[in-house]
Amino acid sequence: MPSFDIASKVDVQTLDNAINVVKKEITSRYDFKGNHVEIELDKKAMVLKLEVESDMKLQQVEDVIISKSLKQGLDAKCFDFSKPFQASGKYVRKEVAIRNGIDKDHAKKIVKLIKDSGAKVQAAIMDDIIRVTGKKIDDLQEVIRLCNGANLEMPLQYVNMKS
Repeated sequence: MPSFDIASKVDVQTLDNAINVVKKEITSRYDFKGNHVEIELDKKAMVLKLEVESDMKLQQVEDVIISKSLKQGLDAKCFDFSKPFQASGKYVRKEVAIRNGIDKDHAKKIVKLIKDSGAKVQAAIMDDIIRVTGKKIDDLQEVIRLCNGANLEMPLQYVNMKS
């Protein structure tokens, strides 16, 4: 039976390259000259730590991170900017979580979306991926179009296609 997996993985090396490009861009930009900007990537916790002088500079750093990550081939949805910043002293700090893998809540949401569509496929949650199986490849392609059309908060990759 044809099947494929829905995953949400971020390549750590590509992410590291994108963050290095961001650091280089910020050190060379005129509007950041003489300003305190610290960007640190924690690869184990998959967290990006930002420290800047003001919330306006923080917004500019976030914009640079998104644009440079897109140029490196990363989806902008892999960064979770929803957590509010913390102001302490003269610096503003923010921890940006990097979405890697599909958590249980999002997996249940995706499986419910697939089942509600009426497609003749079965979806099963397996750790941080979702396995979708069906009798026809056309049904699987319909599920891919459905997932791409849905407004999900995370980047999805469709891997391990077997016919």
